[in-house]
Amino acid sequence: MLKGDLVTLRPIEAGDYDRLAAFVNDVEVELLAGSEPPRPRSRSAVAKLWDGAAERGDIVFAIEADGRLIGSCSLGSVDPVSQTAELGIGIGERDYWSRGYGREALRLLVDYGFRLRNLRKIWLSVLDNNPRAIRAYEALGFVEEGRQRAHVWRNGGYVDVLFMGLIKHKRQ
Repeated sequence: MLKGDLVTLRPIEAGDYDRLAAFVNDVEVELLAGSEPPRPRSRSAVAKLWDGAAERGDIVFAIEADGRLIGSCSLGSVDPVSQTAELGIGIGERDYWSRGYGREALRLLVDYGFRLRNLRKIWLSVLDNNPRAIRAYEALGFVEEGRQRAHVWRNGGYVDVLFMGLIKHKRQ
C-alpha cells in the first residue's frame, strides 16, 4: 500500500498473527515498548489486539521488508475534530534494527497521516531509555512536548515517559 525504498506498509492479515505474537513475546522488544511490563500473549490474544485496534478506527499497518514481516505501525486515537493521532511503531525483527527500516516506516506513516488523512498533528509517547527510537523521531522533526518523570517500571527501575509531537506546518 505505501512503498519506500526499504519497507512497504500494508494491511495486517490473519497470516501475520504468528509473527506478531513472536514479537510481543520477545522480552527485549517489549521492554522498549509501551508502559506495560512484558507478559506472555497467545496468538489469539494478539489477533484480538489487532482486530480490536481496527474496530476502534485505528489505522494499522504491517511493516514488510525483503518479503517478510518485520514489525507494525499505526495511527491511533484519531481525533477528527482536533485532527490529531497517536503514532505507534515496533520493529520486532532485530536484524532490522538500526539500519533505517524503522525510520523509513515512520516517514511513510507520517506522510500518510498528514497528506492523505489531513491530520494536523501526530504525537507519540516513548520511554526515555529507548534512545534509538528518540533519535528516529527527532530526525523526522518530532519535539519533546512533555515528560512524566519516573513513571513506568521497566526492567528493575523507573523510567520517564516522553511525549513528542510533530505539527504539519512545522515539518522539516
